[in-house]
Amino acid sequence: MLYHLLFPLADEFTVFNLFKYLTFRTGGAVMTAMLIAFVIGPKMIRWLRQWQGQGQPIRDDGPESHLKKQGTPTMGGIMILLSMTISVLLWADLANPYIWAVMLVTLGYGAIGFTDDYLKVSKKNTKGLPGKLKLLGQLVFAGIAAALIAATQPDSLNTHLALPFFKDLLINLGWFFPVFAIFVMIGASNAVNLTDGLDGLATVPVIIACGVFAIIAYLIGNAVFSGYLQIHYVPGAGELAVICAAVIGGCIGFLWFNAPPAMVFMGDTGSLALGGTLGSIAVVTKHELVLAIVGGLFVLETVSVIVQVASFKLTGKRVFKMAPLHHHYEKKGWAEPTIVIRFWIIAVILALVGLATLKLR
Repeated sequence: MLYHLLFPLADEFTVFNLFKYLTFRTGGAVMTAMLIAFVIGPKMIRWLRQWQGQGQPIRDDGPESHLKKQGTPTMGGIMILLSMTISVLLWADLANPYIWAVMLVTLGYGAIGFTDDYLKVSKKNTKGLPGKLKLLGQLVFAGIAAALIAATQPDSLNTHLALPFFKDLLINLGWFFPVFAIFVMIGASNAVNLTDGLDGLATVPVIIACGVFAIIAYLIGNAVFSGYLQIHYVPGAGELAVICAAVIGGCIGFLWFNAPPAMVFMGDTGSLALGGTLGSIAVVTKHELVLAIVGGLFVLETVSVIVQVASFKLTGKRVFKMAPLHHHYEKKGWAEPTIVIRFWIIAVILALVGLATLKLR
C-alpha cells in the first residue's frame, strides 16, 4: 500500500524514492510486524485467557512435564498472522500476484488451524477438526495457489523443478507439477505443525528458514544476481522477501511471549499457516528441494512420526519412546530448554547448508 501511495511521489519528494528499494521495504516489514505483535500481544493474551479458561487441552499420554502447562491459552498464531498481514499490506507491491498466492495459503491454512484450535478449546479435548477435513481444506487452498503460481510464471519455468547444486538444470514435471506443488505446501505445513510441541521450538526455526528464503527470493528475483550465481531467474519473486520479513517480525514479537515459560501457545492457527507460507514461497522460487534442507529439522520431526507409526503397525514395537522426536528426548529426561536450544542449533546448521546451495553449483 505504501509502495503504491508514496513511490509515485518520488519525483516531487526525493525521500519517497526509498520505497522503490526492496531492501528498504523488507526492513520496514520486519519492524512493522514486530512492533504490532509487541503492542497487541498483552491484550490478546488476556483476551484468550479469559475466553478459553483452562486453555489448550493437554494430552494425557504426553510427557508428564506438559501437565504443568495446563491453563496456558492457545491460538497465539493470530498474533503472528495479524501482524504479518498488516505489514505485508503496508510494504509489499500488491500488484504482484505471488504476494496474493502466498497470502492465500497463509491465511487459508491459518483459518483451518483456527477452526481446529477452536474445536479443541470449546470441546475441551485434543481431537479438534477431523484429519480428512483438515487435509481437504489444505488441498483446496494449495491447489488454487499452485494454479495461480503456474499461470504467473513464464512457460520455461511454470511446470519445472530445479535441482540444487546444478547450474540452470530444470526438470519439466508437466501435469505432475501442480500435484508436486500441493504436496510441498501441505507437507511443509504439517511438518511445522508437528514440530510445534515445546516453547519456542518451531518459532525460531521458522524465523531462520524465512531469513534464508528472504535471501533466496531476493536473489532469484534479481536478474543481475541470479545471472552471477548462475541460478534461474524468476521475475517478481523478489517481492516475497517482504513476506518473509513480515513473518520474521511477527514471530519475533510472538517469541517474546512464547519464550519459556510460555504465556501463550502458537496453536495450529500459527503452525499450519507458517508452514504453508514456507512451502508456497519455496514453490514460487523453485527451491522446493532446498526447503527440505533448510527446513530439515521439520523433516526430521515428520520422519520420526512416520517411522514410529510404521514400526508399530508392522512389528508392534516403537523405535522412539514417543514421537515426534522432541518428545523422545523429553522421555529420556532431557530438560525442555536443552532440547529447544539444541534443535535451534541444528536449524542454523541446516540453514547454512541450504544457503551454500546457491553458490555450490
